Amino acid sequence: MEFTDLTPASEDEGGLRPPSPTALDPAICYRALKARDARFDGHFFVGVTSTGIYCRPICPAPSAKFAHCRFYPTAAAAQEAGFRPCLRCRPETAPELGAWHGTSNTVNRGLALIAEGALDGEASVEQLAARLGLGDRQLRRLFQEHLGASPIAVAQTRRIHFAKQLIHETRLPMAEVALAAGFGSVRRFNETFRKLYDRPPGALRRKAVTAMPAGSVAASGVIVRLRYRPPYDWPFMLSYLAARAIPGIERVDGDRYARSIEMGEAFGSVEIAHDGVQHSLLATIRFPCVRALPAIVARIRRVFDLGADVALIGAHLSHDSRLAPLIAARPGLRAPGGWDGFELAIRAILGQQVTVTAGRQLAARLVGICGSAMPTPAGGPDGLARTFPTPAQVASADLGSLGMPSARRRTLQAMAEAALHDPDLFRAAGSIDDTIAKLCAIKGVGDWTAHYIALRVVREPDAFPASDIGILRGATPAGGTRPTPQELLRMAENWRPWRAYAAQHLWAADEAILAAKADAAHAIR
Repeated sequence: MEFTDLTPASEDEGGLRPPSPTALDPAICYRALKARDARFDGHFFVGVTSTGIYCRPICPAPSAKFAHCRFYPTAAAAQEAGFRPCLRCRPETAPELGAWHGTSNTVNRGLALIAEGALDGEASVEQLAARLGLGDRQLRRLFQEHLGASPIAVAQTRRIHFAKQLIHETRLPMAEVALAAGFGSVRRFNETFRKLYDRPPGALRRKAVTAMPAGSVAASGVIVRLRYRPPYDWPFMLSYLAARAIPGIERVDGDRYARSIEMGEAFGSVEIAHDGVQHSLLATIRFPCVRALPAIVARIRRVFDLGADVALIGAHLSHDSRLAPLIAARPGLRAPGGWDGFELAIRAILGQQVTVTAGRQLAARLVGICGSAMPTPAGGPDGLARTFPTPAQVASADLGSLGMPSARRRTLQAMAEAALHDPDLFRAAGSIDDTIAKLCAIKGVGDWTAHYIALRVVREPDAFPASDIGILRGATPAGGTRPTPQELLRMAENWRPWRAYAAQHLWAADEAILAAKADAAHAIR
């Protein structure tokens, strides 16, 4: 993570610019630490040799002398170096930005799997490496090179941070905290916290939290605060989700989003609210299996794109004069993700060559044909009565009543068969081209659908469905000629590696133009 591009800026910018992620420069990191610049939060951590503690760059404690500071690209690297997490700035609450730091695709895929619990319990690095298609020694080398820590250290830090957050912010019983965070046993959980914090886990629980009613995830739900790096365009995110919400599965009420969830054979719900003051989302999770909490949180982070550093991405894209005014108008715009890979892929097929409303109506019909009913009582927000069909349900269903061409129905079932055959179908391959080729190998899936799936679920920041009519309209200058997909691809070369965010800005621009035309037509009538 090299901050050498942080050359002196104007006084309005405080003399520092947002970092670009490669290798750490201690002198510049120390400047950011002394300034407590929030733009660096999540980009690095500082270990203080005189105390043995590591902190976020915004820690309110007095800054240590430069000679006592060691800088690390990740919390896992600081912890593996022997430092303990600070109890004041709480490193577990720092924005998670690693997956968007331009590290190798293999490391990003590994991080996604670890976030879902791939190294919890009895799982091994060898098994993780096999899922990624390489040897365990090569995986360890890549993690050390890009993150400064081993896969085991990354997983251990994730477990500790998630457990610490649950202790600090919820009344979950300690046994459920241990299970939710991925510890193999309560004994190991207690030993780890005593070693790291020199006190039992229960001693870390705040008095304000102990006054809350106790309860399990299944009975009363658990509220988890998920931080992001501002700015965040919450009205856009909510309007995007509302326009596509499938009745019975999703709903948007006021400023809250809720949906039903099915994982394995268990059912539950999530409800999301925005806290702009603390730059975070509040997720209320109701689910009978606490071990599923990390995977549920990972999905929430994906849907709401919490890992994006939009300031860094926007600075890059703003070099293009066509995108600069769009980014200035919506600096907090995110690229919404999909809750589930298969669900998003099916919705993408249903949405081919139809409006958003028509695609949503087709999805609702599909849910009625083969989706599962939520158990009664659902235990979540009212109106969440069903869950989206699984690959097995779609593969075996009679889709004749769906009301779409037979070729499109065959594509739905081909996608279902592919998802049943390959559990990692919706994970990144070696490169963006490999990912697109893997998806296009499914009968009936073309370039647009593959890029859309890659953008929304695989979370390829460089995915770009150049043939999309909305993107082409958004890229058309006022009074100018609409570019062809080939011309747009050439134009977008300078937008790499964040073409997905350029696409989102162009979609938003197109929607704004269409809305303005509709308002004008209504005014004339």
